[in-house]
Amino acid sequence: MAAIAAAAISGGASLLSNGAALSSYSSEYTGGILRRTLAPRLLPSPVPVARLRGGRISCRTSAPSHSAISGTKSDEMKSGPKDFLHINDFDKETILKIINRASEVKALLKSGDRSFLPFKGKTMAMIFAKPSMRTRVSFETGFFLLGGHAIYLGPDDIQMGKREETRDVARVLSRYNDILMARVFSHQDILDLAAYSSVPVINGLTDYNHPCQIMADALTIIEHIGQLEGAKVVYVGDGNNIVHSWLLLASVVPFHFVCACPKGFEPDEKTVEKARSAGVSKIEITDGPKEAVKGADVVYSDVWASMGQKEEASYRKQKFQGFQIDEALMEIAGPKAYFMHCLPTERGVEVTNGVIEAPNSIVFPQAENRMHAQNAIMLHLLGL
Repeated sequence: MAAIAAAAISGGASLLSNGAALSSYSSEYTGGILRRTLAPRLLPSPVPVARLRGGRISCRTSAPSHSAISGTKSDEMKSGPKDFLHINDFDKETILKIINRASEVKALLKSGDRSFLPFKGKTMAMIFAKPSMRTRVSFETGFFLLGGHAIYLGPDDIQMGKREETRDVARVLSRYNDILMARVFSHQDILDLAAYSSVPVINGLTDYNHPCQIMADALTIIEHIGQLEGAKVVYVGDGNNIVHSWLLLASVVPFHFVCACPKGFEPDEKTVEKARSAGVSKIEITDGPKEAVKGADVVYSDVWASMGQKEEASYRKQKFQGFQIDEALMEIAGPKAYFMHCLPTERGVEVTNGVIEAPNSIVFPQAENRMHAQNAIMLHLLGL
């Protein structure tokens, strides 16, 4: 029992302090629908406790007490969530503070100064069920530049949920590392990983949301426009995990968000309602891209068929006719509108080559900011 408590303390956070994991429901995004089902609180499996009996060591199964593993709810309210799973797990002040820290550390790195090494002596395990160039390189390089060591675990290294249960992977890796990052398919996997890990867990992407990308996007918008608050961001394309993250940000920070998508490809209804009911931002879902982009500060796109949907590519191309971002659509948006894309892109499909290469395209500064935003997220979670 003492070993468990020590592991929780050394990790700098409790096993079960994550708000999403401790809620009275579990969330899973499958088939285009975010399903919430009532479920008991996620608790670690009973652990064997050694007892000395008559000169022999015997083991019995004993469930760890909540107080020995995690702090109280008041402790969590003081320190904030242990993990970075959804943007709306944090308040506006915290989100903007993280973005401001990203800007500061970015400026330091750009200056050539390599003396800031807050991650020195720390390790991060990066779990990739889904491969990615940007996510791997931005996390690994960023962690290294600030003094840490990142370990890449590819799809065949763990096979989380297949070869080994997620809860076991979480408890093993969190004993070796100071922080975990996972890029997975099922959103439930990231929730389970966070629930059973004694160290912070970062959502590197799930089928439901992509919070690190949107933090980088927010930083990019602030750099080019001056502020996110009050800006008009128009997303044109599939109502996917990127849209869900924009909606969750809009439930915390006030701006005007529009999603223009074909009928039948709208974002999750419950997530839209959550953003609207927060009463923070103006939220619009429409199937008219030309009207949507008028007066936009940012026009944003993503691939029409994400990883795991490639067999639908031909079908989606037919359904998304009229939703390509081309020079004509950007002209409707106006001369001040910037173009953004989370990458990778299929040039000539969801966006033309001319739009990507235009002077008002900020796609590559946006990609660079993945590293800086993620550095700031890790600094925040580790209390550095």
